Amino acid sequence: MKALIFAAGKGTRLKPFTDHHPKALAVVNGVPLLERNIKFLQSFGINDFVVNIYHFGGQIVDFLKRNDCFGAKIEFSDERDELLETGGGLVFARRFLDHGEDFLIMNADILTDLDLNAFVKYHKEKKDFATLAVSDRKSSRKLLFNSEMILRGWLNVETGEQRLAEFNKGFKPLAFSGIHCINPEIFSKIKRTGKFSIMEEYLDLMHTEQIHGYEHQGILIDVGRPESVLEAEKIFK
Repeated sequence: MKALIFAAGKGTRLKPFTDHHPKALAVVNGVPLLERNIKFLQSFGINDFVVNIYHFGGQIVDFLKRNDCFGAKIEFSDERDELLETGGGLVFARRFLDHGEDFLIMNADILTDLDLNAFVKYHKEKKDFATLAVSDRKSSRKLLFNSEMILRGWLNVETGEQRLAEFNKGFKPLAFSGIHCINPEIFSKIKRTGKFSIMEEYLDLMHTEQIHGYEHQGILIDVGRPESVLEAEKIFK
């Protein structure tokens, strides 16, 4: 199985580190996030990666080459001409991923102990083109799921704004974990081009397609702020 690691973002919340470095190389207990996630995915037998790059992308390429790519096969989806966000980045990387096999997507700044084997098994059982890892944790934005864990909406917790596929019948609000399991048929369903968020596409597709959430109990830290680095260092040694 291949994995696409999103490592292109500017990481503005991690300033001043990201004034001179990509957020994917921010360190937790001396180990860069990108290295941690490559090794995390390798622990589940994944050794074939696509890494998208933009912000200080050359540093990521140099880091991986210096470390012999940690024994993995790594291809680069180079967005240095234009940052395309998650949806645009996925479409731009299509040539590496559209080969008939399911693949994983993971944000470089997420640290987790999610059981990927159970997640992938669930995805294959549902036979969806996209399954989203979600958990019940504090977040300013939540995805809304019905009793069958099918995506039916989105909620901004702070403003109360909702986007719904149908009337909210007590949908379960869960936070997206930044990890997706994808079938390449998604490429025939995406309508947007250029720079866009994949979540916007999911919220459109939920009106006509089934997108399941996989609720997990795993630890998950979004290492997007200096204080979350400190939090992660207490857990991820």
